[in-house]
Amino acid sequence: MYVVSVENVCKEYQLGEQLVHAVDDISLSVEPGVFLAISGPSGSGKTSLLNLIGCIDRPTSGKIFINEQSVSGMSDNQLAALRLKSIGFIFQTFNLLPVLSASENVEYPLLQRTDLTAAERQERVDHFLDVVGLSGRKKNRPNQLSGGQRQRVAIARALAGSPSIVLADEPTANLDKHTGVSILQLMKKINEEMKTTFIFSTHDPRVVALADRLVKVEDGKVQALGIRRSGEWLLSHRQTN
Repeated sequence: MYVVSVENVCKEYQLGEQLVHAVDDISLSVEPGVFLAISGPSGSGKTSLLNLIGCIDRPTSGKIFINEQSVSGMSDNQLAALRLKSIGFIFQTFNLLPVLSASENVEYPLLQRTDLTAAERQERVDHFLDVVGLSGRKKNRPNQLSGGQRQRVAIARALAGSPSIVLADEPTANLDKHTGVSILQLMKKINEEMKTTFIFSTHDPRVVALADRLVKVEDGKVQALGIRRSGEWLLSHRQTN
């Protein structure tokens, strides 16, 4: 079983008179519970690929499966429902609502879940704020929190829906070195203890150092796939045109 399967996926954009191949015929599969880094330089297509996996964007061609369910042909409402239950998101800019407390920010996406009671929502909020070490900061608004604490709130929000996949787009980019390391270690701990699949879009070598799977992309194509064995990377290089 794979939590994500990407089959011959392309994403093209029209930029003036130029056709940009942001993602160019990529195929890959992601097993449950892995800590995967999609790495590459700026403009390589890694964020575009992450957005396609997260069903934020639609491919120009190719197929994407989330938990072995094809997302091709799904309506916007169906994709939103899929994201709500199956995919958590962590962004480099945190994307917290400034007028809401930490607790309210974590609960906000859960308000769309008709399958959860108010008591169940609060139980999840309390649990995941505790998981990220912010039980004492529930009532604080984002401007009363440090960058690292705001990212911890974002992690709790991503986990509160009990997703099978968490997508993180450059989650350490706006953090200082020490805070970035602690955030990565927290996500790795959650990955190991909760078996949640983490997929990162990153050029941070610290993310790659903690990953157990690696996808190197450049010019919209997969250049190499890697798996960590006994602390060493085993890379298989892709033939590209």
